[in-house]
Amino acid sequence: MVWFKRKDKKVITETKDKKEIPEGLWYKCPKCKVVVSTDEHQNNIWVCHNCNHHERINSVEYFSILFDEQKFTELDANMTSSDPLNFEDTKKYSDRLNATIDKTGIKDAVTTAYGKMNGIDITIACMNFNFIGGSMGSVVGEKIARAISHSIDNKIPFMMISKSGGARMMESAFSLMQMAKTSARLSQLSENGLPYISLLTDPTTGGITASFAMLGDINIAEPGALIGFAGPRVVKETIGKDLPEGFQTSEFVFRTWFPRFYC
Repeated sequence: MVWFKRKDKKVITETKDKKEIPEGLWYKCPKCKVVVSTDEHQNNIWVCHNCNHHERINSVEYFSILFDEQKFTELDANMTSSDPLNFEDTKKYSDRLNATIDKTGIKDAVTTAYGKMNGIDITIACMNFNFIGGSMGSVVGEKIARAISHSIDNKIPFMMISKSGGARMMESAFSLMQMAKTSARLSQLSENGLPYISLLTDPTTGGITASFAMLGDINIAEPGALIGFAGPRVVKETIGKDLPEGFQTSEFVFRTWFPRFYC
């Protein structure tokens, strides 16, 4: 029994003639659910015009915003991680690295470069969250340390854009050593009287927060960014209590640490 029958067969489109809507034409804000065209969202520097939500972007987008005329020179572009522990879980670490490089087109979770910002020479290191969650392995620490050295050698400011889930467990102690190395290099930057600007974005957690992310002469955070060491769920389970509203957001951190300046 046919319940629905099209009377006018002339309007039927053959399957082969149907046209799919290309992906990526529209952006839906994860916070307020407003839908805009991808071009409009990009023209608003990846910030929702309705609720001011800052989308997670990587070094390509940040460099296009910050460097004058989008001109810069990348540092240590071909540095890649090895697998010193021969780490295996559900998938070999070396295989995961290669797959991530092929997928993202970048070599590791940080990109470093130098150029001019508002006519001032500057070195910028920016983390890429799409590379294994922006986790910090030996290459990330080494590239940041070298970028700081570039600032010292050329007597120019250094800027760090953090976006990471923390240390890269597949490199164990090799990863944790980067906390001390980057912090020590920042001390040298300070001894040379050069400014360090730290931009904290969503998320900035784990060993990143415990090292270079919080050591800036000037610390800046994007609105609503998750900032902390352990995540809210882990903290809640550890202390066995409900957390305050907005816990570990950039606004919460600011009014907790600097109540005199919060308004």
